[in-house]
Amino acid sequence: MDKRPIGVFDSGLGGLTAVRSLRQILPEENLIYFGDTARVPYGGRSKETLLKYARQDVRFLRSFDLKAILIACGTVSTTSLDTLRQENDLPIVGVVEPTCRRAVEVTKNKKVGMIATLASVRSGAYEAALRRLDESVEVFCAPCPLFVPLVENGRFRRGDVVIETVAREYLEPLKEAGIDTLILGCTHYPLLTEVVADVMGPEVTLVSAGEESAVELKRLLQDGDLRADGAQKGAAEFYVSDRPEDFERIASVFLQEELRSGARRIDIERY
Repeated sequence: MDKRPIGVFDSGLGGLTAVRSLRQILPEENLIYFGDTARVPYGGRSKETLLKYARQDVRFLRSFDLKAILIACGTVSTTSLDTLRQENDLPIVGVVEPTCRRAVEVTKNKKVGMIATLASVRSGAYEAALRRLDESVEVFCAPCPLFVPLVENGRFRRGDVVIETVAREYLEPLKEAGIDTLILGCTHYPLLTEVVADVMGPEVTLVSAGEESAVELKRLLQDGDLRADGAQKGAAEFYVSDRPEDFERIASVFLQEELRSGARRIDIERY
């Protein structure tokens, strides 16, 4: 039994969809969440800047006595995961490998689409992972740079003409390509599930990065004998790098439950 918390970080609020999955899959675990809300979005940054931010995020989280870290950010997972694993002596899970494994399992026609930030698409990490798992898979990628800022501003609901228009523009080429599986390669995107599903149609299976990474983390904790005692529900603490009020206002939407404790602001530049 290991009661130490799991650290989770993202560029903003999107990683809360991974927290939601963790609360469902590992309800007994304590969580420390950091959202880098002062520097969101990460998607258009250079690889060097992303690694700098990721290192600071990890250093902050490691100021707590953690047993594992979940990178609930597709952009950091695709650009910085290997380096972070080399530099840290605890299990670190990203969103790419678990998500690609699930996509390969569910596709029937071997045509897999992937939507993510520009940095994630440029990295080629999802394509490489999919082809390592099944070299016969065709991969169709589309950067969706407007999705993160729209989601963070509450524009993600079915019936919102702005997000529906943007979604159609991004997704129609993937639909025309005949994909039967679509990876939501950013943890913000599960909030767009209804909008994306409306465009793609019922014949396309959506695979969520946050959910699959939570399943992978559960497996690693079990293998390492790091699970907490299941007798009581774990707690969650939330930290941000900008105004806590802005985070608290919309966090409950991402978590799909009321935020039981407020968020605290930290100066990430100190780390």
